[in-house]
Amino acid sequence: MSTTKKIPMRKCVGCQEMKNKKEMLRVLKTAEGEFILDATGRKNGRGAYLCFSGKCLQEAIKNKGLERSFKQAIPKEIYENLEKELEKKEIQEGLIEACDIIDLIIAVLRGSKNMKDAKECLMTGNTERIQFRVPGFEEDAKSLHFTEKQATAILDMRLYRLIGLEIIALQKAYKETLKKIREYRHILSSQKNMDQVIKEDLDAIKAEFAVPRKTLLEDGGEIVLEEKKEEEREMVFAMDRFGYCKLLEKNLFEKNQEAVCSEHVWILPVMTGDKVCFFADSGVLYQVKASELPTLKLKEKGIPLDNVSRFDGTKERVLLVLPAASLKESTLLFATEQGMIKTVLGTEFLTANRMVAATKLAEGDKLAQVRPVPDEDELVLSTSGGMVIKFPLAEVPELKKNSRGVRGLKLEDGDRLEHVYFAVFDKTMEYRGKEVALGRLKLSKRDGKGTKIRLYRS
Repeated sequence: MSTTKKIPMRKCVGCQEMKNKKEMLRVLKTAEGEFILDATGRKNGRGAYLCFSGKCLQEAIKNKGLERSFKQAIPKEIYENLEKELEKKEIQEGLIEACDIIDLIIAVLRGSKNMKDAKECLMTGNTERIQFRVPGFEEDAKSLHFTEKQATAILDMRLYRLIGLEIIALQKAYKETLKKIREYRHILSSQKNMDQVIKEDLDAIKAEFAVPRKTLLEDGGEIVLEEKKEEEREMVFAMDRFGYCKLLEKNLFEKNQEAVCSEHVWILPVMTGDKVCFFADSGVLYQVKASELPTLKLKEKGIPLDNVSRFDGTKERVLLVLPAASLKESTLLFATEQGMIKTVLGTEFLTANRMVAATKLAEGDKLAQVRPVPDEDELVLSTSGGMVIKFPLAEVPELKKNSRGVRGLKLEDGDRLEHVYFAVFDKTMEYRGKEVALGRLKLSKRDGKGTKIRLYRS
């Protein structure tokens, strides 16, 4: 009775597939604690197995299969070199095989309409799109099974390299590649071998750069280098309604004050070493160094705020501009379109960040106004629907910047808060093209419904 010999199978630490152990590389740990390559597969000990494949090597690197088996780190450069040589080996094997069937390769190339069809035929044997000019090649072409890298190399290489002395050179390079692969595997097989490589590299570096020092090292006093700061100057910041910003010399502004004021919506004095703060209706504070803004002449346009900050003029609107230096002594009033109000100390916004959340907003809400608070005053809120409410400013609590605030007035559906006035400071408000005296408005309490705006005769 004949018996079938059992083929021993082992799992690859890369692809995790069971294969004939004779077709795999075995690595085992010796009694001395070294890791060696077992070419025979018969030495005692439990080893790790890896396919002779670049793909399996990549998988082993990814899942750290060798590290888990070796229980030690593997130098990255060893993996890289081994990967390169395995790829070179794969391509060289493909070119050598192509040499043996050069007539078939030429027939495939001549019968292909494009490189894609030729490559598919070389890899899968698909001949549907290949027009063979000579009978007999079609059946042979169906058995082609080159890898993608091999097929690419065949298509990229000039045919003269597959003849004569070029074949001999290719075979020589192939042998050299196999030699390098053996060297790298030898290095990987033992910690002692890896240490030896590192030692040799260090010795080479020492030999190349072991030049005696020509300078004398001695103790000396501490050297402190101080960069001379540029003297700060007083300038005038100007921004037009399109968001273009610039700095003007103070004397130039004073000579042309009327023209500057007519063309710009924000004008304020700043020092060149200060920052300019921009409060947007999105609830964000943007800061720009004054030194980053161009100093220009009267008729020059300036630079968009979008170009010097993360402000987006297509989605946001500037509500307040002031120098950062003024924040130390300021208190700011915040009012949202949904009627939420609060006051915040200016010191809350003293930060080195170029962009910071200035307040907390509910979903769908926006800031309607941000204004510096006067010492004593009465607050007036008006809505887009013509409702108005007046109450003491003292009823508005002082909160942190990350709070939403309290309700200033009760809004009807579809209505929104639009304007904020200080009764003593602003005196009047505009409604339907006419001025309304704020002093005539009835004083009430915060969080009321308000009253409909009435037009009084002056």
